[in-house]
Amino acid sequence: MTDQQAIPPADPNLACAPDGTVFRNPARPQPKRNVRKALHNFRELIKDKENTALVFGIYEALPSKAFLPRARELTLSETGQALRAAEPFLPPILDDHAELRKLPAGSVAHAYCDFMEREGLSAAGLVAESEKAGRPQYDDLIQWYGFRQRDTHDLMHVLTGYGRDALGEQCVLLFTHGQQPAPGHLLLGYAGALNIVKQVKSKAPVFKAVREAHRIGKACPPLVAMSIRDLLAMDLVEARKALGITPAKWYAECHRVWKSEGVDPYDLLGKQMQEQKLAA
Repeated sequence: MTDQQAIPPADPNLACAPDGTVFRNPARPQPKRNVRKALHNFRELIKDKENTALVFGIYEALPSKAFLPRARELTLSETGQALRAAEPFLPPILDDHAELRKLPAGSVAHAYCDFMEREGLSAAGLVAESEKAGRPQYDDLIQWYGFRQRDTHDLMHVLTGYGRDALGEQCVLLFTHGQQPAPGHLLLGYAGALNIVKQVKSKAPVFKAVREAHRIGKACPPLVAMSIRDLLAMDLVEARKALGITPAKWYAECHRVWKSEGVDPYDLLGKQMQEQKLAA
């Protein structure tokens, strides 16, 4: 048989899991980069940081070239198949606080429940925010992998100790980029940090904090490839040691500096906005 007659290799996108689920649904469109849309969404997000739908829009507009190879490597592996069988969809597991509270005190599960209840959050709520964009869903392995990335976001807050303040969110995004590089993480993380520096005149080491978060993320194995049930059952301190998650000293220093300057880390623009109103 000549080279011209050789059978071409099978399309890796059409590879299937043992249960027949295709890696990539043929109807799924090819990701396209749209920098203008990403920047527009980012500017809108600065005005309303609680509008999570804008975040998902940024990710969609800045697709990562490494996403599909990473998804393929995990989902078609024995590890990925075992995870998909045990944890087909994370929100019901993460939102069952009654069951999670049965795990030992001091566990990741208890810290997660404390965090979510204190902040008034739920995994189902994050799903609802992501669905506001109206993107179609596809029954394939990529969808399972993407949902898993989304649904572990708040768990990263718990493991790293970063809060839901403006800087804490940027740090979690760059921690995530350290684990699973994507242009959206970089834009949100570093541009968000720059916006904080521009808007809040302070000696707080903001860029040291986000760079530290990036380094910590690189040292931590990807959560998406771990058993979340097993992780939740671990002691929080031991889990951090096992994952190489060290204390975020520069993030803590930013909070200390801001408080000494009379700035609330959870309302960075509040003081300045009030001054502007009084001067108007």
